[in-house]
Amino acid sequence: MNKKNLFCTVAVATMSAFIMSSCNKQDAKMDEKSPKTETKSEMKIAYIEIDSIMTQYNFCKDYSKILEQKGQNIQKTIAQKGQALQNAAVKFQQDIQANKYTREQAEAVQGNLQKQDNDLQMLQQRLGNEFQTETDKYNKALRDSIQNFLTKYNKDKKYTFILSKVGDNMLYADKSCDITEEVIAGLNKAYKGTAKKTEEKKK
Repeated sequence: MNKKNLFCTVAVATMSAFIMSSCNKQDAKMDEKSPKTETKSEMKIAYIEIDSIMTQYNFCKDYSKILEQKGQNIQKTIAQKGQALQNAAVKFQQDIQANKYTREQAEAVQGNLQKQDNDLQMLQQRLGNEFQTETDKYNKALRDSIQNFLTKYNKDKKYTFILSKVGDNMLYADKSCDITEEVIAGLNKAYKGTAKKTEEKKK
């Protein structure tokens, strides 16, 4: 399985769900503050192209590389150990046919091969869990960065809804409501500042 594609799919779905839930929570809070019902003319609606966020937000690009490399390392490790085990199993069969083992020796080698197979499965499970944990960590950081930015951004913009547009999930969207570029620019500016502070702390 292509780890990069898996990561992108998970991240896109996570961000879409986050933005929708954030808007719903914000709308609920507005309703609590005021019993006034907004008319259509008073509502401000904007949308964000999620695919563009994933490809242009530097935080996403940086973490995509990290997770892609981690996924490739996992695949390489499992493939190498799997090939070594397969080679050992083939040699064992050849040695059996050549009568190189006593019954007790053959049982011992076979038991060792079975243990290696079990260990390999456990390793694959552990590395898979580590990859999922890293992906979850990224998704949380991504949600936090989007949430923090939109909270500050919307203090001036006063949008009632900020919708997420993924592919063709919207039947129609007026381009004038597209705030993707503005949001990406703001996110990257904030991310650059965070990265700079982190680098200064390391020094």
